[in-house]
Parts: sequence; structure tokens; C-alpha cells
Amino acid sequence: MIRYLKEHTNPPVFVISAIVTLAFVLWGVIAPANVATVASAVNSFITMNFEWLYIIAASFFLIFVIALMFSRYGSVRLGPPDSTPEYGKTAWFAMLFTAGMGIGLVYYAVSEPVNHFLNPPVGEGGTQDAVARAMNLTFFHWGLHPWAIYIVLGLSLGYFAFRKGLPLRPAAAFYPLIGNRIYGWIGNTIDVLAVFGTLFGLATSLGLGGQQVGAGLETLFGIPNTAFLQVIIILAITAIAVTSVMLGIDKGIRNLSLINLWLAFALMVFVFAAASSRDLLNALAANIGTYLQNLPTTSFQTYPGNAEAQDWQASWTLFYWGWWISWSPFVGMFLARISYGRTIRSFIAGALFAPVGASMVWLTIFGDAALRSLLRNPDNPLAEASADTAMFVLLDQLPVIGILATIASVVVIVVVVLFFATSSDSGSLVVDILTNGGDPHPRWQQRLFWAVLEGLIAAVLLVAGAVSGEDALSALQAASIVAGLPFCIVLLLMCVGLGRGLRTERTALAVPREPSPLITMRESARRGSSVSGAYKSSAGEGGDADEAASRDSDSGSSPGSTRR
Repeated sequence: MIRYLKEHTNPPVFVISAIVTLAFVLWGVIAPANVATVASAVNSFITMNFEWLYIIAASFFLIFVIALMFSRYGSVRLGPPDSTPEYGKTAWFAMLFTAGMGIGLVYYAVSEPVNHFLNPPVGEGGTQDAVARAMNLTFFHWGLHPWAIYIVLGLSLGYFAFRKGLPLRPAAAFYPLIGNRIYGWIGNTIDVLAVFGTLFGLATSLGLGGQQVGAGLETLFGIPNTAFLQVIIILAITAIAVTSVMLGIDKGIRNLSLINLWLAFALMVFVFAAASSRDLLNALAANIGTYLQNLPTTSFQTYPGNAEAQDWQASWTLFYWGWWISWSPFVGMFLARISYGRTIRSFIAGALFAPVGASMVWLTIFGDAALRSLLRNPDNPLAEASADTAMFVLLDQLPVIGILATIASVVVIVVVVLFFATSSDSGSLVVDILTNGGDPHPRWQQRLFWAVLEGLIAAVLLVAGAVSGEDALSALQAASIVAGLPFCIVLLLMCVGLGRGLRTERTALAVPREPSPLITMRESARRGSSVSGAYKSSAGEGGDADEAASRDSDSGSSPGSTRR
């Protein structure tokens, strides 16, 4: 056993992560109510004292990655200068989108806009103006900020691993700051924090997925959506993820991601066609304009002096920022793993704007369709629907025959299940890379271990929330915020490390100056040569200079001649 750990893992990270995680699972089995109480207390402490840190850090990450994208470092590749992308654009987008958003977009696409419409942090709810504010807040939570958080870690890992030859582990991004100490206890601590963030961020998503699948089964077949049913669902879908683990990335995650992307697209097109298409297109343009116009103000809003609005922000914005940050080791490392050979500019542009654009279309179609129904009829059942059931209530109200609405509900369940499976599979891959020292091709037995453990954590948190008498979602939210705080500081330091690392690219990015024929013409003029003589001299000397420059360029002696 000891020999196996030394050969196939980073023993300190693997052993500490496994023991602490198993201890948490055991704690949840023995005293689930105590787990929920402790998580809630820590969550309250963080939201009261570190709200400012989450708000400022999330916006800083967005500014940082946009500045990098437009900087001269944008042409640097995540790999050697002659490397090419490993995956095509469609497969790459499918994998990054399903890993980065997944279950949450299906879970919150209807319920979140409805909640903000009826219970906004400021202003009157239930009005036409409340529609714009609700969609702006929803776009804010699912727009540029979360993907900027993912990009910080993914870009750092991809750069230092593929460009600099360091292990594919978060500690590698600290090499410019602490040097070879990344291989000691400091680096191991960073990786352990990444493991915990990944596991609890994934547990939140898997718990949401279990709740929504349970709600779908209750809607379609009348099966009570209890915590016990949700645990059974989590365990069953974990088995699907295990199958994907056995197949590997190309046959498992890649194919499941593509299938899921097309199913989600078909569901979105169905709702778009069944609802008022022209109104939704107008709403999309208005939503994007409102979001971009209010982005600076919304990004740094903390509602000083408004206790009710601050409670809202703790339940929504801080939960999301903690969730995205705790997810960042998982999504960021997975993005790095599938982005070998891409330039920094294409990596940031693809991972920032493509999924955000798709999310905006998705949220507008489902969110605005629900809000328009509520505007027409304030007593619409959507007003009372829970987050688990809101999507199914909307589908049931579409002006289509009953069988089509039922099929659409089945598709929702399938999409959530596949999102569940790809998230668990991708997560087990990432956690194993984190615990094996950065090997991007881990052994399947270890991935199997982590996939099962992820499902157990999600089940424990759901049961803890149910036993404590609170909404099971509260325990999941608390876990995300608590896990996200220490890694928020890690991400800020990663930005510093990446900035220092990129400074070494200056010589490769220098542009050589071409010799000017004017120089030889002026020298000839100063020697008192005739005009014709100066012309001949400049032509001859300029030609020699050009030939010399050409020879230098061919031989690679010019700083700018490095292939890139």
C-alpha cells in the first residue's frame, strides 16, 4: 500500500484529503444535524465579515483576465510555440460549458428570475421594471464573473504546466513566488485546499441535481420528493459517472458532454418556439444591454445600511461567488487539461464569451418566459413553485399538447442526469490529478474512489439539511461559501504568480526593427557623395543590410525570429 501511494500519488495530499473527507462523511452519518448547525454558523461568520472580499475579488478577476486577453501576452500558447489545440472548437466548448455551468443552469433558469422578480433586494417587486432588474441580477450571477474566476486558475495551470513544464497542480502557479517550495508543505497545503474546494463545490451541484431529478419524478410519476429519494438518485447517477470514468475522457466525458449539449439545445429551442419567440428576442437584446450598462455598479454593490438587502446578497451573490470559487479548482484544472496548445487570447475569449453568450440566451428564454406569465397573471402557480419544481411548472404551462410538455420534462431530467454524470466524472479526474502530484493521466481506480466520495458528500449534506429541519439547500450553500473563502486568497496570489511568470515572455514577444535604407542615404549625403552616387551606395548597402537581416532571421539569431 505504501509503495502504491509513493508511485501513483502525492502521499501528503492524497492521504490528508482522503482522511479528512472520509471523516466528514462519517461525521455526517453519525450527527447530521450537528453538521448543518456548524456549517450554518461558519457561513454566517464569513458572510458578515468577508462580504467585501468576495465582492472585490470576483470583480478583480474579471478585470485581470480581460486585461490579459488584450495584452501582448495574448499570443503566448499554453504549450510550446509550435503546439496546436488537442480538441476541436465544438468538443472543447461542449466540455468546458457542461463542466462550468451544468446542473445549476437547469436548476436556476426559471426559479432565480422569478425569485428576484417577486422579492428584489431593492425596489418594488412584481412590476415591469422588476422584470429588467430580475434578469440583470440573474445575468450578473451567471455571466462574466464566474467564468473569469475559472479562467484565472485554468490559465495559470495551463501556462505553468504546458509552457513551463511544471506539474499540473495549483501549487505550480506559485513557482514565481516561492520557487521549489511548491514541492514542500506549502505546495501541498495549496493542493489540499483545492481538493476540498472541488469536493464541496461539486457536492453542491450534485445535491441540486438530486433535488431537481426528484422533483421531476414527483411531477411525472407522483413519487414523493423526499431526502431519501434524492440520496438514492445521487447514488444511482454516481454509478453512471463511474461508467464514464471507466471509459476515459475521449469516450466518456467528451461523448456525454456532446450528447448533453445537443439535448439542452433541443430543449431550449422547444421552449423558444412554444413561447412568444419575437418577444424573447427583444428581451434578449434588452437584457444584454441592461446587464452591460449596469455591470460596474452591480459588481461592487454591497447595499450599505440596508440589512434586508444584505441578507439577500448573502443568500444569492455571496453564495454564488463562494460556489464559483470553490468550483474553480475543478473547472479551472479541467479547462487547462483540455486546452493544451491554445493561445492565451483564444483561451480567455473562448472560455469567457462563448459560454456567457450561451447562458444569456438560455436564461432569457426560460427566465423571461416565466416572468411574462407572471406579469399576465400574478396568481400563476410559478409564484409559489419551489426551485426544484419551477422548471417543470413552466413546461406544463406552455401552449402545446400535453404529451410534448411531458417529453420536455423527461428531457430536463435526462439533461440534469447527464450534467450530473459529466460533473462527477470530470471532478473525479481533477481531484485525482490534484492528489497524484499533477499527472494528467491518472489511474482509473483512484478516479473511481473520488467519484464515489463526491456522491457520498452530496448525500451527507442533503441529509444534514433535512435532519436539521431546514431547507436542504441551506447546507449545500453553506458548504460552498465556507470552502470558497480560503481558495479566494489562493486565486488572488495566483494572479500575482501568473503576472510574474508572463514577464519572462518579453524577449520572445519582442518585434525586431527592420533596417531602414534612409540610414545609408544620410551617411552618403554627409560624405558629400553625388545624388546618383548616394542612390547607388544606399541601394548597395541597404541591400547588404537586408541580406544580413535575412540571414539573421533564417538563422534564428534575431530575438523576434523565435517561432510562435
